[in-house]
Amino acid sequence: MISEIRNKYNADFTEKKYQEFLNELNSILKYPTDFRVCETPLFLSNELTGELEKACSDITNQLQQKDFLERSVNAIPPNLKVPNDFEHPPFLQIDFAITKKDGKHFPKLIELQAFPSLYGFQVFLDSVIRNHFDIPENFDSYFSGYKKDSYKSLLTKKIVGKYDPANVILLEIEPEKQKTRIDFAATEELTGITTVCLSKIIKRGKKLFYKKDGSEIEIKKIYNRVIFDELERTKLNFDFNFKDEIDAEWAGHPNWFFRISKYSLPMLKSDYVPECYFLNELTKYPENLNDFVLKPLFSFAGLGVDVEVTKEKLDKIENRTNYILQQKVEYAPLIKTPDDFSKVEIRMMFLWDEKPILVNNLIRTSKGKMMGVDFNKNKTWVGSSIAYHK
Repeated sequence: MISEIRNKYNADFTEKKYQEFLNELNSILKYPTDFRVCETPLFLSNELTGELEKACSDITNQLQQKDFLERSVNAIPPNLKVPNDFEHPPFLQIDFAITKKDGKHFPKLIELQAFPSLYGFQVFLDSVIRNHFDIPENFDSYFSGYKKDSYKSLLTKKIVGKYDPANVILLEIEPEKQKTRIDFAATEELTGITTVCLSKIIKRGKKLFYKKDGSEIEIKKIYNRVIFDELERTKLNFDFNFKDEIDAEWAGHPNWFFRISKYSLPMLKSDYVPECYFLNELTKYPENLNDFVLKPLFSFAGLGVDVEVTKEKLDKIENRTNYILQQKVEYAPLIKTPDDFSKVEIRMMFLWDEKPILVNNLIRTSKGKMMGVDFNKNKTWVGSSIAYHK
């Protein structure tokens, strides 16, 4: 993005530095990274940073409109509706592909989700990158005037709030087996809370408990990382039903996983948003079906996405309310690497206080047909990292 910084970074890069970086990253917390971390961060130009901020503002303004909020309730499957919803989510992610428009780099919305991401891990990633690579001092990964300490304070406020961290848990399905488990460890380190498997929750009346060091501790707040799609697939046995009335507060109410999600995409209109339609609302298909992707509304990690859409495939779909058609987005070659250019998807990370506040980011890089491990086997300078801006 910024040729002077990129050329210097690439010239200074060595495999030894990268391995030393990985060694520290994989040893500072109780879990290592279970996903590929890229050899390089992204250095954003002022121009693209400005476009990303405008895109975020455009989209978050729409998410706060009364008509959007009212319609978003319809996204919650009746059998998964959780009581005691609240007016906005504490966590929001907006994913953009970096494309080209009129010869300039331009963000295009890919997905969005009112659900936590790697809020903890990105703090440690930034620190460890700086320990091993020369990042210009006037470049930062945080936004909105936040720095590490102020970011940590706001994150802790959103997750822990008024409670003792001992009474707050990170709730997940078999957390020690999750690919993002390093983020759970980072979150524990930053906030003092404990990660607990859903199957370990003890329920008595409306009160929930977990065991630690042989003692039962009451749960007063839940930082929810459980994804319903995965819960249905794993068939985990547990005593606590999400639909129960409980004497505990949610940090990330489960309903918002649906309310701001792929379900939102057809409702957003902007230069930064590709065309998108609910499949069941289409009276006729777009003529250029090759230019569209079929996505199930509620799936995790790209499961069920079809990039080779045909009329025959669409006609065979019975549960049409569960799918959207989204215009394909062409990722631009962005990061110069030793053998090719990497394409980039950037996740803009928000904490929602009285309004959504852009606070941090993460990136995913690819040299394959799509993002993800399966399309980047045996490739280097791909994977997860972070973006810096001036």
